[in-house]
Amino acid sequence: MAAEKWPVVEIRDLHKSYGDLEVLKGISFSAREGEVVSLIGSSGSGKSTLLRCINMLEIPDSGAVFIAGEEIVLRGQGGARQVGDESQIRRIRSELGMVFQSFNLWAHMTILENVMEAPLIVQRRTRPEVEAEARAMLAKVGIADKADSFPNQLSGGQQQRAAIARALCINPRVMLFDEPTSALDPELEVEVLRVIKVLADEGRTMVLVTHDMEFARSVSDHVIFLHQGRIEEEGPPEAVFGATQSTRLKQFLNASSHG
Repeated sequence: MAAEKWPVVEIRDLHKSYGDLEVLKGISFSAREGEVVSLIGSSGSGKSTLLRCINMLEIPDSGAVFIAGEEIVLRGQGGARQVGDESQIRRIRSELGMVFQSFNLWAHMTILENVMEAPLIVQRRTRPEVEAEARAMLAKVGIADKADSFPNQLSGGQQQRAAIARALCINPRVMLFDEPTSALDPELEVEVLRVIKVLADEGRTMVLVTHDMEFARSVSDHVIFLHQGRIEEEGPPEAVFGATQSTRLKQFLNASSHG
């Protein structure tokens, strides 16, 4: 048991509704240290909502979220539920690197300034230390030469790699990716997926929403198939993709392979 790794992210019985629409219907899962968990499923299955509940961009109506064993404090019930401890959520968010579909870079800042912003402002680290790390992260994602460029001077793939560098620069305990390539052309998608694969190979803990089944298969330790707000099937990629149990998952994978 000594080798058992602790969950960095743990979700227990999460429910989330928007009005009468119940999007998450009792989701539980965990991502252990160094594990890559991929969330797959058709549009509207709850994948992005689930991911956004991890860092409280969406507040679940019921259920619990633990980061590194610490429960996020929530007050109230149902739709009135809210974050109960602002200082706790700020601290926890500073340990979660989030990469969105859209790159969310500050247009008036250079790429280097974008990457340095959070460590300087939120983590209050020193400028020389942060700049050295930011340049190292830009080199890691293959755009060191774009440090002094502005976002509108970069391709979509380069902007998304800058967004990944920005998320890495806070030294997160876990990286959250919400369809990081869905806004990109196929050839730009490849360069972003390559960067994420490198991070996975380094043993970073990641929770990833993706529409790319081949990528999910190659990069994941654990794959979760969501259908209408519930976990329909989950397991290691070789089981989920290679020995599929659920009829719904078979239909989804069949449609994905012909998409």
